[in-house]
Amino acid sequence: MDTTIEARFRPLLETISDTGLDREIEAPAALRMDTADYRGKRIDVAWAPFDHVNPSARIVIVGITPGRQQMANALHEYRRHLHTEQDPPAALAAAKVHASFSGPMRANLVAMLDDIGVAQLLGVASTGALWGSAAHLAHFTSALRYPVLLDGRNYAGTPGMLSVPLLRAQLETHLAAEMRALPDAIYVPLGPKVGEALAWLAPRVGIPDDRILTGLPHPSGASAERVAYFLRRKPRALLSAKTNAERLDAARAALLGKIRILGA
Repeated sequence: MDTTIEARFRPLLETISDTGLDREIEAPAALRMDTADYRGKRIDVAWAPFDHVNPSARIVIVGITPGRQQMANALHEYRRHLHTEQDPPAALAAAKVHASFSGPMRANLVAMLDDIGVAQLLGVASTGALWGSAAHLAHFTSALRYPVLLDGRNYAGTPGMLSVPLLRAQLETHLAAEMRALPDAIYVPLGPKVGEALAWLAPRVGIPDDRILTGLPHPSGASAERVAYFLRRKPRALLSAKTNAERLDAARAALLGKIRILGA
């Protein structure tokens, strides 16, 4: 694990006040790593402790970028470990597991992974254990490792990662290094934007398509209906016009096929 970037920001996290840290989370200045203007939009990349890579992971769950809440959770947990254990690598590992895909999103993600057979593939009762007793099997990351803010708000995929040099560089530098370190893991992209990024990057780092489990609905609350249909909790006849049942059915079938091949 390369801790060069973490070492740059560690002194700040060791000394900053609670109030100062909250201000940094709201509007990064000392924690800002880079910034760019793209077609009239300001894009900021801030540091938060998402540097840890689990070298024994068998599954890699990939979000788009840590949001402000994840950023806050990780920074506070990282600082707590620094103050109590004074062990930077342990602080990075603890902060990442604590903050990764926290909240209601995690419950939806666990339900879908269990439903398509990932728990059985990994040999655990439920993929919920990836945040607990089976944490050694998982690596949690984002296509854009560090929090990205667009005009001060959480970046949600527009403008596209591949079209913005600052964001594409994050893919080519950080995510590519993680994928090269974990060539035998399976990858779970959350949402179509992340799926596109992995589809572009995977052949460049030698990861075959059958190890990329593209097609899960995003587990956020905004995708509640798609998640419910994917899990067969809501019948097709009751779906709104915004949910494409054919696409979800095809994605589910493809995912089940990949799981069968991986488990053979």
